[in-house]
Amino acid sequence: MPANLIHCQTCRALLNPDLESDSVEIPQFIPLEEIESMAEAEPRGYFVDCPACHRELRINRKYVGQSVQCKFCDGPFLLDIKSDLIEQNYFYTKCPHCTEELRVANKYKGIKVACKHCKGKIQIIEESS
Repeated sequence: MPANLIHCQTCRALLNPDLESDSVEIPQFIPLEEIESMAEAEPRGYFVDCPACHRELRINRKYVGQSVQCKFCDGPFLLDIKSDLIEQNYFYTKCPHCTEELRVANKYKGIKVACKHCKGKIQIIEESS
């Protein structure tokens, strides 16, 4: 903008006699693209295979490190998700955007994904210990 540009406070008319109103170019308004929010989600529980009968169990994360019992064969086992004895390929979490439950493969931990229900952007984080 030119220096010393003076406008009337009530009607906004240009008061500088040496400047014409069309000598100042007003840039075109271009709205910014909406920024998609990235929300974090951590596992709420795990899908593990029972070591005895090999059927899939859905177990809440609050039982990690505790002895649990299979609901199919009544076989007790220690829920240690880092153990080689427990096969755990999936976990479940809720989408922070639409609150739908998602079944997520372990390979998606630590990366950014989209919810299959609402297409909201989610970053799957490792469980905080």
